[in-house]
Amino acid sequence: MKSADVHTLSGAYALHALPEDERIAFERHVTECESCRTETREFGEVAARLGLAATVTPPPELKRVVMQRIGTVRQEGPRSAARPDPAVRPSAGRRLSRWALAACLAAATALGGSAVWQHQEAEQARDRVESLRGHLDRLATVLAAPDATSRTTGLPNGARATVVTSRERDKAVFIGTDMARPPSGKVYQLWFDDGGTMRSGGLMDPDRATESVLMAGPLGDSTGMGITVEPAGGSKGPTSAPVALIGFG
Repeated sequence: MKSADVHTLSGAYALHALPEDERIAFERHVTECESCRTETREFGEVAARLGLAATVTPPPELKRVVMQRIGTVRQEGPRSAARPDPAVRPSAGRRLSRWALAACLAAATALGGSAVWQHQEAEQARDRVESLRGHLDRLATVLAAPDATSRTTGLPNGARATVVTSRERDKAVFIGTDMARPPSGKVYQLWFDDGGTMRSGGLMDPDRATESVLMAGPLGDSTGMGITVEPAGGSKGPTSAPVALIGFG
């Protein structure tokens, strides 16, 4: 294994997804690499939190179905041939990539958690995976954009809200962590602030405490966003005081 490759294994190591030889090599490397220790710890915390949020018991037939179908699924190659330079201190771009992984893990939990495990048929599971892959690709397009900027604010009861925007992609991604469950029959609705006029940016899943949402519609000239509690199905305009207001970077 090339020395530069070891730096790319922190996410897989945190998810216990490395073969034995790579696991041993990474554990040897991480004792001397502060940046990889930090990333491994952060990835582990995110994975643990999301695992608890969507714990389900897989059906008995799932393993057999997956093993039958796994040989028919083509594995995608890496999107970029570039490798990180181990001598370079992690940049803002690399730090943002951790947001991208955390957000994609959150999206995977929200979109693929219990529903995928409940499907007995391999074809349905494959369709679900394809849909999830497309959603994650759209999230990653914003989170990894060259001009992506993020803002984070605290919410009541220890929750946190982060919004990542890209003027180049004309999109925004909202990341809610440890969100309190809205009252029965209510949902969190996201809004673009168009110079004081609030435009709907989509709804959050009321059953998910941690979720990443690609906000609906273009970013346009919006200078910020808001979150309100609205009736199920959403509203044409805000009908309650904002839970949070976040300015765009």
